[in-house]
Amino acid sequence: MLGKKSTDTKMNTLIGAGAELNGDFTLDGSARIDGKIGGNVTVTGSLILGAGSVVTGEVQAASVLIGGEVTGNITAPEKAELTASAKVLGDIATKVIVIDEHAIFQGKIDMNQTVPDKKEKAKAAKATRVGRKSAKAAIAEALKEVEEEEKRENQENTAAPEQTQNTAAEETTK
Repeated sequence: MLGKKSTDTKMNTLIGAGAELNGDFTLDGSARIDGKIGGNVTVTGSLILGAGSVVTGEVQAASVLIGGEVTGNITAPEKAELTASAKVLGDIATKVIVIDEHAIFQGKIDMNQTVPDKKEKAKAAKATRVGRKSAKAAIAEALKEVEEEEKRENQENTAAPEQTQNTAAEETTK
């Protein structure tokens, strides 16, 4: 076809129209789902949800083409496309969105150019853990400073009564 970008996406997995899965579905690759899934769907490649498909849960894939029903949020860093038969009740986070006429969509769309993919999420989680370690170190350092301050105050307080006695003796001699 002229004007259309040719994509050579190989589908690794097909879940047929009569299939029902209750639980999370995770796949390293691309998939086409025509059946029903009651759980989260996570695919590293492209995901096609056929016209009769029903997914009740979160959907994460590099790109999605939705012709069925999704009740849950969708994260597709590359592209999300809703065909005329699609019904989506949930938020979508993507860089590119295509919604065909007659598609049903109820939710919010986040087209922020920095939609995190799995690798970015892992980096962010690692940075957060490192940040927590730094915060713990900062708290420990602050506690140590407070303890040292208390020691100095205690030392000053024990020396202060002697100074008060000396000052009182000096005033009586004057």
